[in-house]
Amino acid sequence: MDGARQNVIQHGMIDRGEVLHNIEAQHIAEEMIILARTFDLLDWLLPRLERFPRLYRSAVTRRLMDAALDFQEALFEAQSQGGTTRQRHLREADAALNTLRLYLRLVHHWRWLNDRQYQHVSGMVAELGRLLGGWRRAS
Repeated sequence: MDGARQNVIQHGMIDRGEVLHNIEAQHIAEEMIILARTFDLLDWLLPRLERFPRLYRSAVTRRLMDAALDFQEALFEAQSQGGTTRQRHLREADAALNTLRLYLRLVHHWRWLNDRQYQHVSGMVAELGRLLGGWRRAS
């Protein structure tokens, strides 16, 4: 073990570079988790939209799908940016997630999703909201 690391361990001093590297690695891991969970949501949701009544598919279903895809796209944009631009994209993602929540409540109210399906997708969306909130606070 090199002298600097041994000094850190013996005297309880913190290696600032290592701490910053660990924080950055954790932040990147959190970004990857939200992207993976968003993919899981899209993978679950989009096939179910095809089963919604044809009459409404062009309006409500399209808007619900757009909100989900807008959320994902805003996350991709935020991931590739920094500073105030990242914050703007994270706010856009938050707005898209709120829109998605609205349409999911509506389709559940109309019984296009049963209670179990709605509970499942609501849990997915709630997790995305928590992950997004953490990313917004960290940025």
